[in-house]
Amino acid sequence: MSDEETISVYDAQAEKYANLVSRDTPDQDLQAFIDAMPDGGFALDLGCGPGNSAAMMQDVGLRVAATDASAAMVKLARDKFELDATQATFDDITGSDIYDGVWANFSLLHAPKANMPRHLDAIKTALKPGGIFHIGMKLGTDSARDRIGRMYSYYSEDELKGLLKNAGFTPRSTRKSKDKGLDGTMADYIIVLSNG
Repeated sequence: MSDEETISVYDAQAEKYANLVSRDTPDQDLQAFIDAMPDGGFALDLGCGPGNSAAMMQDVGLRVAATDASAAMVKLARDKFELDATQATFDDITGSDIYDGVWANFSLLHAPKANMPRHLDAIKTALKPGGIFHIGMKLGTDSARDRIGRMYSYYSEDELKGLLKNAGFTPRSTRKSKDKGLDGTMADYIIVLSNG
């Protein structure tokens, strides 16, 4: 994510966002990701936010690289969960055959649609062969800012799965639902778990 307005919203509302998303135990999506990882595997939490998910991954023995574009989120992840989190954008995904899994839970939805193919290619390259990739996105079309100024790129299920397949991923499970976000509005979303 490199949209400065979106980053500034997360910087300003980091504590509020942490209260919204943090939990004591993994939800069904994080548990499915953890279950698909090898014991002691290495995960990238791409857009780690306040670090709650990365901390729960560490708690079950995974090694985690946690990154976020928001300095305030990185600080929360370090201070609250003692994570070795780093500030980075999607453009900073480099290297090959590094991770057993990549967790991109409602982070890549802030990337411009034109950039999504190259971000997915970089993730596929960074994953070890057969590695697991979790992506959470909001359903819809086009791109727009929400009520508090964050930029979103929306996808249909077919569009997202087409992008994943074009990048070399094989979707293995899909879940759709809706939830209330930081801006207070209900939104439809999709979770896709894929193999690299």
